[in-house]
Amino acid sequence: MSILAKPINFFKEVRSELSKVSWSTRKELLASTVLVITVTVMLTVFIGIVDLGLSRFLSVVFK
Repeated sequence: MSILAKPINFFKEVRSELSKVSWSTRKELLASTVLVITVTVMLTVFIGIVDLGLSRFLSVVFK
């Protein structure tokens, strides 16, 4: 196999494999994105509240 044939063969195989991929629909993609953003915001708020509570608790304990 020549030096040019290898990359050409690689890209043909990549194209072939990508045609087998099950791509998400726009609706599924948007639903997943909203879910990820919602869970991220919820975890951020939860961790912030826990951090604030522990900070105040430890400031009272060590005063």
